[in-house]
Amino acid sequence: MMDAMPAQPDDIPTPRLVLRLFPPAAVDAGVAGDVAGVASLLGVAVSEDLLALASGLAFARRRLVEDPAYQPWSMRAIVLRAERRMVGGIRFHTRPDPEYLHGTARGAVELGYGVFPAYRGHGYAQEAARAVMGWARAAHGVRHFVASVSPENAASLAVVARLGFLRVGEQIDEIDGIEHVFLRQERD
Repeated sequence: MMDAMPAQPDDIPTPRLVLRLFPPAAVDAGVAGDVAGVASLLGVAVSEDLLALASGLAFARRRLVEDPAYQPWSMRAIVLRAERRMVGGIRFHTRPDPEYLHGTARGAVELGYGVFPAYRGHGYAQEAARAVMGWARAAHGVRHFVASVSPENAASLAVVARLGFLRVGEQIDEIDGIEHVFLRQERD
């Protein structure tokens, strides 16, 4: 039997998951493709699937260089608590209220997530998204959340629908192409 997963101060726990914040050294290791380094720094099993998060990790690295206060909003490993295994990643694109979201909602923050192929279809993205949004609201008072999803990504469209996001627009992403923009506004 595996020992209980030791908690880190910035962990966000859910019933099945732990959302473990990547320290800057783990972000750097991930950008470099050093899977073993990321595993060591996070204290969990990490597979080569991590490489699918390369663009998100590179984005996180740039954001951390520009704005060190972004750290708590940065990449988190989605970890299966029972297996101590990373099954995906979730992050906010910025700290709350970035200028690029002012036309959608003031005080908002945009989230992005990805679950590795072998672990899709189990509700991990939805559970992780609920947890990070709950953390953002409880710790920072954030009540508006944005998600941008490709119209081709049926699974992610289903996740944002189940989370109560409503489509409010469309945009062209320089990497991903056309995306639908969704907003979730939490009431008191």
